[in-house]
Amino acid sequence: MSTWGGHGLRGSTLEDMINRTNDAYRQHKLALIQKVPTPITPIEMNKNRQITLAYFDQKSTVDYIGVVQKIPVCFDAKECAVETFPLQNVHEHQISFMKDFEEQGGCAFFVLFYTERDEMYYLPFREMLRFWERMKNGGRKSFRFEELEDVYPLKRSGEFLCHYLEGLSEDLDSRDGED
Repeated sequence: MSTWGGHGLRGSTLEDMINRTNDAYRQHKLALIQKVPTPITPIEMNKNRQITLAYFDQKSTVDYIGVVQKIPVCFDAKECAVETFPLQNVHEHQISFMKDFEEQGGCAFFVLFYTERDEMYYLPFREMLRFWERMKNGGRKSFRFEELEDVYPLKRSGEFLCHYLEGLSEDLDSRDGED
């Protein structure tokens, strides 16, 4: 069981960058993206009624969902401290949701932050699905940075913004070329 104060809040720096980016995109009327809240049940509260211990009620699907210039999008933010990304950081229900989302005409992707490199990337869902299916077929349970074929580096403005719309734009352009 994940608890508040445990591993459940990893990636908060990345999420803070994405939240600031989403605010800027909304102000400039480029996109409307919201953080999907993870339902929790409080167990303990302090005298100020602040939650000090809680558990997650159910599995969350993705971190963010919304629309970019009439295109429905959903994505998840993941941090990786080393060159090898463990697929245990992605869950079956997330893969299933993103697959269904794309089948309905949406665009699903991941924002990966390699903390050791201090580099951020846009990873299309189809690329993550390739590694996921390899694992399900008995292959590696992770992927190395060098294995990434269809990934887009993301520019950062200071420590505050990660411009994932550039990756989305390149991804959509490459999809148009496949038709």
